[in-house]
Amino acid sequence: MATQKTNISIINKTKGKLPSLPFVTIKNDILGEAYTLSIAYVSEKVSQGLNKKFRNKNNSTNILSFPLDKKNGEIILCPTLIKKEAKENTKGYDKNFTEWLGFLVIHGMLHLKGMQHSDRMEREETKYDEKYRSRNRRRLHDDESRSGRVHKRRKKS
Repeated sequence: MATQKTNISIINKTKGKLPSLPFVTIKNDILGEAYTLSIAYVSEKVSQGLNKKFRNKNNSTNILSFPLDKKNGEIILCPTLIKKEAKENTKGYDKNFTEWLGFLVIHGMLHLKGMQHSDRMEREETKYDEKYRSRNRRRLHDDESRSGRVHKRRKKS
């Protein structure tokens, strides 16, 4: 059995519970196994501070991507804002919170890969979004601790 490299850290600086997404699989697919990625969930206040410092925009943002070098990067996510966007459908994508979060992670990883906003980037976003969103619809998740796919069963009423 092949061992999958993770090279990923996830830090939740918020108080809320967050959905489980196949971050390792998505990262390995888009950025490669050798890429080291840090994902941090932060408050709107922290998001606003980072956006002001690094982009000179004085508002919170749903995602920030920071390529550190060719094989290392960081993604900062603001779940409070992402939930609002999903609920209000402010971006016009008609996705629930988990789907919108997954899409934004893909979006951020493509930026870390060096892509800029373009038709090509949109095609790549769509390709990966369809690939991983359909997995979640079937309730299949890659679970590192169990060495592979695990069917998540619905709770009995």
